[in-house]
Amino acid sequence: MVPSPSADHRTGAAARVATMGDVSPETLAPLSPYRRIDRADWARLAADLDQPLSETEVVEIRGIGDRLDLTEVREVYLPLSRLLSLYATSTKKLGAATSTFLQEEDDTTPFVVGVAGSVAVGKSTIARLLRELMSRWPGTPRVELVTTDGFLYPNAELERRGLMDRKGFPESYDRRALVEFLTKVKSGAEEARAPFYSHIRYDIVPDAHVVVRRPDVVIVEGLNVLQPPPAPNDVAVSDLFDFSVYVDADPDHIAQWYVERFLALRKGAFANPSSFFNVFAHLTDDEAVTTAMGYWNEINLPNLVENVQPTRHRASLVLNKGADHSVESVLLRKL
Repeated sequence: MVPSPSADHRTGAAARVATMGDVSPETLAPLSPYRRIDRADWARLAADLDQPLSETEVVEIRGIGDRLDLTEVREVYLPLSRLLSLYATSTKKLGAATSTFLQEEDDTTPFVVGVAGSVAVGKSTIARLLRELMSRWPGTPRVELVTTDGFLYPNAELERRGLMDRKGFPESYDRRALVEFLTKVKSGAEEARAPFYSHIRYDIVPDAHVVVRRPDVVIVEGLNVLQPPPAPNDVAVSDLFDFSVYVDADPDHIAQWYVERFLALRKGAFANPSSFFNVFAHLTDDEAVTTAMGYWNEINLPNLVENVQPTRHRASLVLNKGADHSVESVLLRKL
């Protein structure tokens, strides 16, 4: 399943990225459904907010290759978590008011937040961070996180379908199972179960599940969570979201982060004898860079260009990252 490192589609893919500017939220201005907020203005929203996390907690949340620090947490993600908590509590109040109007018992369901973006852009770290921060606000003490990795088809099924080299593309996911899971969550079911994915085994773990029992908030993180429905009468995963975040960055920057992460994993998780990727543990630096760029150019960049980045305009909020992983601006959809 390892793509040939000699093939390089970066030039063509990068050109396709460049042509997408005419459909991005930024270029819709001045008739834009988004507010554009510069980093400095967004950071001012945190002026009166207490920093709830310690440096140790931030290090534990931070993913490999991310440059998350206390300043980034305070200036970017603390106000974002406060905004999401306000949305969630306001939605809960609206649900209660609707139940009163209908003369029914209040049965408000969890507030669901989607987090989308490329491989290596830092969305997993952001999802974990938002879980921790939102749980500190009084209105949203119970927050659960589910990743769509659990809804990938098992490797045996991917092999049967000839999709192992397209793992992470939309067709490699059991979309129906994901929609059914979120439908349970949004219908108010007492319990919803998601499959569990092991990054060490690079596969679904049989009979292991992530169990969600009606929390205040469910965060759903994944590459393709903002994909439109495959057919006109189908339900999109994002139809079941109350709010969505897209983590955006220049593809050249993401490529660099991807290579850096691969090099770090080679000395970390890949060194585990049980790891699916243990075969890469003894590569030289040059071999590791070549291998990582092969994966990026043949799988991850085409997936970003064809499937992930085109969904950016569907997000409620877009975080625009710079070359150093820090957020430079925010796009917030107008109500």
